[in-house]
Amino acid sequence: MIEEALNEIRRGAAEIITEEQIESLLRRHYETGEPYYVKAGFDPTAPDLHLGHTVLLQKLATFQKYGAIVQFLIGDFTGMIGDPTGKSQTRKKLTQEEVQENAKSYEAQVFKILDPEKTVVVFNSDWLGKLTSYEMIELASKRTVARMLERDDFEKRFKSGQDISLYEFFYPLFQGYDSVVLKSDIEIGGTDQKFNLLMGRHLQRAYNVGKEQVVLMMPILEGLDGVQKMSKSLGNFIGVAEDPNVMFAKVMSISDELMWRYYELLSARSLGEIARMKEDVANGTLHPKRAKELLAEEIVARFHDEKAAKAACEEFNKVFKQKDLPTDMPEYEIEGPIWIAKALVEVKLEPSTSQARRDLQAGAVRIDQQKVEDKDLQLEAGEYILQVGKKKFARVKVK
Repeated sequence: MIEEALNEIRRGAAEIITEEQIESLLRRHYETGEPYYVKAGFDPTAPDLHLGHTVLLQKLATFQKYGAIVQFLIGDFTGMIGDPTGKSQTRKKLTQEEVQENAKSYEAQVFKILDPEKTVVVFNSDWLGKLTSYEMIELASKRTVARMLERDDFEKRFKSGQDISLYEFFYPLFQGYDSVVLKSDIEIGGTDQKFNLLMGRHLQRAYNVGKEQVVLMMPILEGLDGVQKMSKSLGNFIGVAEDPNVMFAKVMSISDELMWRYYELLSARSLGEIARMKEDVANGTLHPKRAKELLAEEIVARFHDEKAAKAACEEFNKVFKQKDLPTDMPEYEIEGPIWIAKALVEVKLEPSTSQARRDLQAGAVRIDQQKVEDKDLQLEAGEYILQVGKKKFARVKVK
């Protein structure tokens, strides 16, 4: 059982410091029934999660399967500072109202993956907001400026003469202090969080907590393009609250190679089952498209339900295999006559007229399933079905 647990815990991890400690925690749990505590912090800087965020949630769920209590930490205090990790300049601070509003959306989303009976939701304002001036000075004394400037982002900004606010130095200290208060056995985070995660080990030692937390780092999930990390700002994301049909179609758009990466980091299927699927694809007994459909169905079912997943699969095959129109598409009324590129922006099929021009030039725009040849076309009064690529449709009435 311990080896099985270790295999699943290692799965997809970029680095573990140290694996021997995890094995010891597992052994104690199976011998005594005593749980251990796994912490992950989420700063509520945005109200909605995408699949990139759920990589950590999947790993937390794995730990729950093997005896852990998850300390799901919402950084309502640190969120008002903003994590400087990877930033080339000081981040704008969130107001307390913004932080609280964003935090409200978390629980409904995360408990689609985590077991609420094995999860403790905590807010770090409960202790960080109560630190006295003396305690703040004591905390600051645990690390030197030289050690803080070892971080790549701080070092680069310092050498280039860019501003670094003093409060930014407190972010990793506060994150580490969270582990002191919670007495966490393990903390998980992305590879870009290594400095902050190791701070928890250092501060637990400095404050004589009696333990030094394990640090487990997960890789950053690539977005739909398979190159850059999943990000809303880059448009290569799959939101966990998206419409089932949109979510399904986005999963189906990833490459066959990236599909196995998503299986490893996002699927609840065992490593053995995934390995058998890869073998079946390699020997031709399982079509890669079907393997991808199974992944898309699993992800849609997780955030919606099985019925929605099956319906999304049927809809996808109807639209993209049989080349029929989707049964449900957004409807708009706009004033005409209107240039086709501007109309595409008005109905939210394109982010800008310049992008619309590029798609028109590439032959990716259709009206009533006919390719648009005239890039300067003006839409007169009437009803149209506008389409960009294979996935985006809108029913439009031009008045």
